[in-house]
Amino acid sequence: MKKNIGSIDRTIRIILAPVLVVVGVLVGPGGWLAIVLYALAAFLLATAALSTCPIYLPFGLSTRPRIVAGR
Repeated sequence: MKKNIGSIDRTIRIILAPVLVVVGVLVGPGGWLAIVLYALAAFLLATAALSTCPIYLPFGLSTRPRIVAGR
């Protein structure tokens, strides 16, 4: 897959994932909302690790800086 996550986007995902886990624990570790928050946290960590977000792909989005050839 083509990398489409820049460093700021990646950092935000890495910081936000543990916050979602903590919120999931606070709302009740076995509840449906907590499970959704855990899944979202796992998705954020996985996409940060791979530097690729599958949600960005169909829209052609990227937060990586573009390198201009010839400069």
